[in-house]
This record gives sequence, structure tokens and C-alpha cells, in this order.
Amino acid sequence: MSKFNFIYEEPLSGLQVTGSTPHGIYDADSEFQTDSLTTCKYVASKLGHPVMQLEFNSGSLYACFEEAVSEYSQQMNHYNTKNWMWDHYGNSSTGSNFSSTGSHQAETPVGGMSLFTLAEQYGQAVNVGGNTTMFTGSITITSSQQVYDLPSEASLESSVTDANPMVVQRVFNQAPAAISKFYDPFAGTYDNIELLDSFGFGNVSPAVSYILRPISYDLARANAIETNDLIRKSAYSFELVNNKMRVFPKPTSSDDGQKIYFHYYRRTDMTDVTQTKTANKVSDPSNIPYKFITYSEINSMGRNWIRKYTLALSKELLGIIRSKYASMPLPNGEVSLDGEALKAEGREEKANLLEELSLFLEAVSKKEQALTEQEVANSQQEVLNKAPLKIYIG
Repeated sequence: MSKFNFIYEEPLSGLQVTGSTPHGIYDADSEFQTDSLTTCKYVASKLGHPVMQLEFNSGSLYACFEEAVSEYSQQMNHYNTKNWMWDHYGNSSTGSNFSSTGSHQAETPVGGMSLFTLAEQYGQAVNVGGNTTMFTGSITITSSQQVYDLPSEASLESSVTDANPMVVQRVFNQAPAAISKFYDPFAGTYDNIELLDSFGFGNVSPAVSYILRPISYDLARANAIETNDLIRKSAYSFELVNNKMRVFPKPTSSDDGQKIYFHYYRRTDMTDVTQTKTANKVSDPSNIPYKFITYSEINSMGRNWIRKYTLALSKELLGIIRSKYASMPLPNGEVSLDGEALKAEGREEKANLLEELSLFLEAVSKKEQALTEQEVANSQQEVLNKAPLKIYIG
């Protein structure tokens, strides 16, 4: 008996808990202190105290209890990460993963945050949005030149260099609008023109006469004009290679002095946005600002799992301690200790509890919820399909 010092004592108050846990994560939580005492007594009773001596003190049980709460918190945060990772993407990542103050939730997720983030990038690429400044440039057309070097010959709103080249997004080199070839909008008297303008017809008919036709007629005529210009005439287009633009059709003397405008980005502006998009922002599971769960916010189901996990940890710890000695000498013999059995039993219970919690969380995940809703909808549709239709007698 001299080889062991049986120092386990029943806890008396919450004052014993504060400062007795390794990390002190939950020491300020009054409910954690209260449940530490009751859980300590529960675990000691399940391990045979006071009939059996326990080779650790209440501080060891407090450590197991803190570890059990932290393990539960980690499992919950893993569950939240799998469900909300892409909704948190781009949110602020400020906060400490080891703070027990405040809510354990990350910032309120914005539905489809990842879609908005990707939409900005796609919108920028197709000229319908984005978060990079777009600049305007223009080239002056001359009849003797069909190819124009944009960086050196164009008038640019913002300068570019070889290290920071332009990325052309859109070129405005279109044929005249088909509507301009319908009628002469300046024929007739001022009063008649003003009257037609008030009805929105001023650009499609002379003021001396007007025949109101269906709008499909105007669409068909405009399409015919554009198709004629595209097939029978030189199409207005351009070719862009290495920021050298070849314009079509080939400029003539009547084009001298006219301008072709274009929109462009500076490459570094685009790459800088990409690189700093997630600076101090959520970019992966490592910087989601989840915190340890506040113990007082855990419901009864969670606390019951924590008590069982604390017992499993305590069994494993007691088994490790008792495994140091296979037997204990007595005056008339020796007694065998159950260290290995306790250690194996504790580890098995831990694995079972973690698997049980993991299966439960998977069952209530967003993915499973969507599958369940799909099955319910399909079942309801099958029921409705078998319902008799109404019979109308006229």
C-alpha cells in the first residue's frame, strides 16, 4: 500500500474548480463550476468511490471535464464549418479561437456569400460588375492605318507600363444603329415631329405620314438591315493581339478623325484584388473565428454527452495510472490491478461517443436536410399522382 498515495477527495465548492483546470477556459462560467462538482461526484461514484480507492484527485477530474467540453465544442465547430464554410468566406476573421467570452458562433453568415464573391469576379470578366476600377481609352482613326498599338497610340484615362499592362475588356466598334436607316426623322413639320416624338415614333417615321404597324414588323426590319450589313458589307469588328488592335472594316478617308473607344483594366489592379481578397478574412477552416462554446449555452443533450465523455476520459486516465503496476503487494499476498482493462474500456467508450455524435451531426446537416426534403417531396408527389381526378359532368 505504501507505493500508492490515495489522495482523491470529494469536492466541496466551486472555489476548488477555478484555477484547477489546465487551460481555465470555462472557469468564469458559473454553470461550468456547478456541473464540475456534480460531474466529479458522478464519475467518482461510477469508478467505485468510496468503496474503491482512486489514484487521482479531483483536479484530474476537472481536467477531464474541461477536455470533454472542449471536445464537444470542437465537434460542433466542425459541424458548423462543414455547413457554413462558404457562407462565411470573405467575412472578417478577427477573433480568438481560445476565448471563452462572447458567442461561440462566427459572424452571422450571409446566404450564398460565396456566390456573391464569385459573382463579383465573373461580373468583372464580362463587364457587368466587379470590384476593380475600369478605365476608358480611345484611338483616333486615320485612313492609312488599320492596326493600332493601344499602350503607345491610344489616349488613356490611366497610364500603363510593361510591368503593369492593360487588359482590354470591351471595344466599341459597332455599325450604326439599324433604326437610323428606317426613315428620315427630320422630314415634315416641327409640330408633326413633336407629336410623333411624344408617342415614341419620332425616330422611325417621317412626320408627313405614318402607318402604325405591329412592333414585330419593326424588329423584323431592323434584323434585316443588320443581317444585310453583316453579310453584304464589311462587318464592324476588331482583332486584338498583344494589345495591338486591328479594326474592321479598313478605315477610309471619311473615317479620319473619328474615335473608337474601349474599356480596360490594369493587370496589377486585378491581381492585387485576387491576392488580398481574403486578407484578414475567412479563407479556410483555420481562420473561421469560431470560439469554444460557452458551457451555459449547451443544452441537456450536450451536457449528458459531456458527462459520459468525462467518465470515459477518467477511466482511461485511471487505467494508465494503474497500468504502471500490474499488482500491489499485501501482507499475505498481492492484488491484481485492472489498469489495462480500464484503459481499453475508456478508449472504446470515447470512440463510441465520438462516432455517435458524428453520426447525429451528419444526420442533421444541410446536405441530409436537403435529401430529406427531396424524399418528402417525391413521396407527396407519388401520393398526389394516385389520387383520383375530379370528374366534371356538364
